[in-house]
Amino acid sequence: MTQHSKGPLPLAVFDLDNTLADTAHRQRFLERKPRNWTAFFAAAPHDPPLTEGVALALESARECEVVYLTGRPERCRRDTVEWLAAHGLPEGRIWMRRNDDRRPARATKLETLRTLARNREIRVLVDDDELVCQDAERAGFTVVRARWTAESDALKEAQESEGRT
Repeated sequence: MTQHSKGPLPLAVFDLDNTLADTAHRQRFLERKPRNWTAFFAAAPHDPPLTEGVALALESARECEVVYLTGRPERCRRDTVEWLAAHGLPEGRIWMRRNDDRRPARATKLETLRTLARNREIRVLVDDDELVCQDAERAGFTVVRARWTAESDALKEAQESEGRT
């Protein structure tokens, strides 16, 4: 746990997909039926970084401990760690969904935020999922909406109905 003179640093919590990582090149795997989740996640290491999100994470790291909260399944951890390092993002804990967890992202992420908030101040959540942002705000968290990518209806539907990212 990172400390400063007044105790532990507050947390800045960042989503990955369409917040820090541009998933546009792999959306095609979700636009067909059935959705090809294996291919969708296998392509994640090739995501280009999103300049606005990366800049905000680096700026946040000056005053906060950066942690990552993603709907990606646990099986994607190694690729995710390598991607963050390759793009110069701050080191930080990565909270991922269990491989078999199919709840909506807003449920899994709010549960993790509440767990983190028991012991630490959460300065901000940065996420592109409007339902996650709304639920987090209702729960009293400060939210920055990552609106620097084009919305994907297929991804939005998958996050809510299939609990896959």
